[in-house]
Amino acid sequence: MTQEACSHRNNVQSSDKPQIYKVGIYGWRKRCLYFFVLLLMILILINLALTIWILKVMNFTIDGMGNLRITEKGLKLEGDSEFLQPLYAKEIQSKPGRPLYLQSSRNISVNIYNGNNQLLTQLITGSSGLKARGKAFEVKSTSGKLLFSADEDEVVVGADRLRVMGAEGVVFTKSVETPHVRAEPFKELKLESPTRSLLMEAPKGIQILAEAGDIQAICRNELRLESKDGEISLDAHRIRLMRLPEGKASGSSSSSGTRQMVYEVCVCPNGRLFLSQAGVGSTCQISASVCL
Repeated sequence: MTQEACSHRNNVQSSDKPQIYKVGIYGWRKRCLYFFVLLLMILILINLALTIWILKVMNFTIDGMGNLRITEKGLKLEGDSEFLQPLYAKEIQSKPGRPLYLQSSRNISVNIYNGNNQLLTQLITGSSGLKARGKAFEVKSTSGKLLFSADEDEVVVGADRLRVMGAEGVVFTKSVETPHVRAEPFKELKLESPTRSLLMEAPKGIQILAEAGDIQAICRNELRLESKDGEISLDAHRIRLMRLPEGKASGSSSSSGTRQMVYEVCVCPNGRLFLSQAGVGSTCQISASVCL
């Protein structure tokens, strides 16, 4: 076999063997890949550390976060809280034995709506005062006794005593129905109608009693005491009728210069009273100047 044939045979055998190619990242590409993997790991560690820090600061637990706890009955919030948007809740209550404070820089509004989104009851507390809107308003004691009630028809005061502390008293534009009107101890009771009449009515009687003082009835024109079916009784140790006119008998003249000290009370046909000088008998003389 010639040398050329041997070389040709070797070339043929070498060409029949499979050729192997190496696949991979080499050089600067490999270094960039390692750099990005390292950077990603650093970011993951920083993210994990921030997450743990936030959980620690916000006090996240299985029951809730911070002062907010999730219980079977709802949410339990401890400490001061600030709500920036409307709060919708079925019930708001404080811890047993602790007060509940509601604070606002402007006002606090409590609104109650029905199923048709119509306003039924409203309570607004603000800088201008307290405003309430509803069909009725009631105030009750701890025992359930009605102390105050107000609606469109009437206002009821259920307390045993209604006390008015104002210096000017109380003014009623309409009628008042009460079983007892009394002043404070050692204070005066004054019933006055400056421009109109004052009327007191009772089906079983009216009693005016001053146990340690005087009773004064003052009017500008006439004071009338009238009893339709009964009588008027004046029961006192001393009854004084001041400034009654004095009637004189026609043609009478004083026989002496002494002052008359005893008089007789006389009644005119129209009911007017006047004085007449007392004598042995009745000295009532009908005088036109007195009885007319």
